[in-house]
Amino acid sequence: MSTTTDTRQALPVGTWQLDPVHSTIGFEVDYMGGAFRGQFREVAAKLDAEGDAPVLTGSAKVASADLKDENLVAHIQSPDFFDAERYPELSFESSEIERAGDQITVRGGITIKGVEKPVELTGTLGEPITDPYGRERISLELDTTVDRQEFGVNWNVPLPDGKPALADEVKLAAELYFVREA
Repeated sequence: MSTTTDTRQALPVGTWQLDPVHSTIGFEVDYMGGAFRGQFREVAAKLDAEGDAPVLTGSAKVASADLKDENLVAHIQSPDFFDAERYPELSFESSEIERAGDQITVRGGITIKGVEKPVELTGTLGEPITDPYGRERISLELDTTVDRQEFGVNWNVPLPDGKPALADEVKLAAELYFVREA
């Protein structure tokens, strides 16, 4: 008879609000032999770890996309990409969170352009610390990869060799800092 040990651990109890000044949600996709990166300036998130089933929710305003070229910002907000006018926000809600030490796995649904798909994010959870102002904080770093085509983000252009200029796989990365609600 074999015995397995449950290595799952609880999250720090409480309701945790995002510290948006120190948090980032970004994306990266291969483009013409290099990496194209951007992030969203206006993000929101909440981690509710009060009960038996903790929930992580988050969103990003498409209009707050930050890229190095304003023409590119306008293009990714167009119907070719995020269609910001019709779908002004990207969102996520977890269905399950598992923790083993500092490693964390978050499963849930991500919605882009009005299409929700299941996704699994993995990363690390920092232990609670107290800041100089007496507030308790935690950090959460997560990433995943999604296929942009599944969300109707289909724009592309062929290179001279016939290959597409823009890859379908997009890496999403979140570096989130939370403060426990009083």
